[in-house]
Amino acid sequence: QVQLVESGGGAVHPGGSLRLSCAASGARFSINAMGWYRQAPGKQRELVAIISSGGRTSYADSVKGRFTVSRDNAERTVSLQMSSLKPEDTAVYYCYAAVVVWGLSPKDYWGQGTQVTVSS
Repeated sequence: QVQLVESGGGAVHPGGSLRLSCAASGARFSINAMGWYRQAPGKQRELVAIISSGGRTSYADSVKGRFTVSRDNAERTVSLQMSSLKPEDTAVYYCYAAVVVWGLSPKDYWGQGTQVTVSS
């Protein structure tokens, strides 16, 4: 069984910064893409940023230039550095990993979600 455990998040004023981290645990698996999604109240879950095992990144247009995704393949962690935060960034942020458990088909895994609130 693979688990994704998130940390970080919280409340911040507009223009502030936060860092989210996520660690994958379990046995006998490898990770392809890792990243972050978010879901605001009344809205669908949307991609925020994703990073391949080789380090290629992709961002939602709304966060380009403000958010930076990074990963440590050896530690099986992914982080999201968020700067110049805006009220519209308020959402529950979910860690995501495309996992291949040895001997099984690829599967998507999700963290439990962490709240980010941006308000004055």
